[in-house]
Amino acid sequence: MKKTVIAMLALVAFAGTALAAGPEVLEFKASMGKVTFPHKMHQEMLKSCKKCHEKGPGKIEGFGKDWAHKTCKGCHSEMKKGPTSCKDCHKK
Repeated sequence: MKKTVIAMLALVAFAGTALAAGPEVLEFKASMGKVTFPHKMHQEMLKSCKKCHEKGPGKIEGFGKDWAHKTCKGCHSEMKKGPTSCKDCHKK
């Protein structure tokens, strides 16, 4: 019985970690064309989810065009990595 409980707790903990990782690539429809976001690559590069997910895992509060342009483009400019022009993110 004790081993079963420990195994179930380990399974729940592992499943939570796997779900927190999220999808590898996200796609967003935008008026200027589809934006593809390599989520897993950003996770590995930034190491901290707080850069985008200030309030914890899950959907980003306030996410939209203005948020993305300020946060994503701002980070790319600051780090001197990643796309910063319209056509680099928005694919027709």
